Amino acid sequence: MARDDLATALVDGQKGLGHPASVLAMELAITKAATYGIGIVAVRNSNHFGACPNFSMMALARGMIGFAVTNSPFVAMVPTFAKKPMMGTNPLSLAAPAARHAPFVLDMATTTVAVGKLTIASRWNKPIPEGWGLDAQGQPTSDAREILASRLLSPLGGSRELGSHKGYGLGVMVDILSGVLSGGVYGNVLDRTNGRDRKETNTGHCFAAIDIKRFRPLGDFTAAMDDMLQALHDTPRADGQERVYTAGEPEAETERVRRTQGIPVAPALVRQCNDIAGELGVKPLA
Repeated sequence: MARDDLATALVDGQKGLGHPASVLAMELAITKAATYGIGIVAVRNSNHFGACPNFSMMALARGMIGFAVTNSPFVAMVPTFAKKPMMGTNPLSLAAPAARHAPFVLDMATTTVAVGKLTIASRWNKPIPEGWGLDAQGQPTSDAREILASRLLSPLGGSRELGSHKGYGLGVMVDILSGVLSGGVYGNVLDRTNGRDRKETNTGHCFAAIDIKRFRPLGDFTAAMDDMLQALHDTPRADGQERVYTAGEPEAETERVRRTQGIPVAPALVRQCNDIAGELGVKPLA
């Protein structure tokens, strides 16, 4: 713990895996929210922590709203009107409980697409929509492998005409909360200070929890959430569409299916796992 003050705290990740430092920080934010109504904990000197909702959703069990953001030293987002990447995909997540409905769980990169989706598309050798990113020449491409090689991703929106300045602004917001506030990395600062040569990462995260009961009874809140989510579900559907989703529903439904039917694994990933197994002298995946 680098600092602990009432409703706030700062955690030093000590250059370790991002996951344990992030669990510690989110648990601390929840504990502080139970005492002060809100808890905000930043993390510096960390590394990749996986998926944002793993941490925002921790607040749901306590009847709280959870929030999580993270940045990355590995730049990928090209700012609007620019041609050089200046920050990571800088994802954010907010989770809010409901009663009858699945909780609302927003999980989004501030780039048009997350790197993970590009990786999945490349493993299955599937084309992607143009606008997700650029090739090495700065041109739109439908080949995920070219974008992974160039690491040139557009801000959320894709182009200025479609609102990329909003995704760009959100990405900077995440960098402020994750990096500037905590003392972690931000933007392309590692490239400008030779940090990569020193093998530094200094990834930053920020977590928050809000105790709903400090604003209104939890039952009233979750009932209103159900009403809002149901109204969204009941919205007239566009032609050819079966239903209107809310954030977190597709993932929750997929989880239920995967728990009973298993998880499909791309052949390319199986080969990679088997190659590693062979090097380690352990049993292959399949």
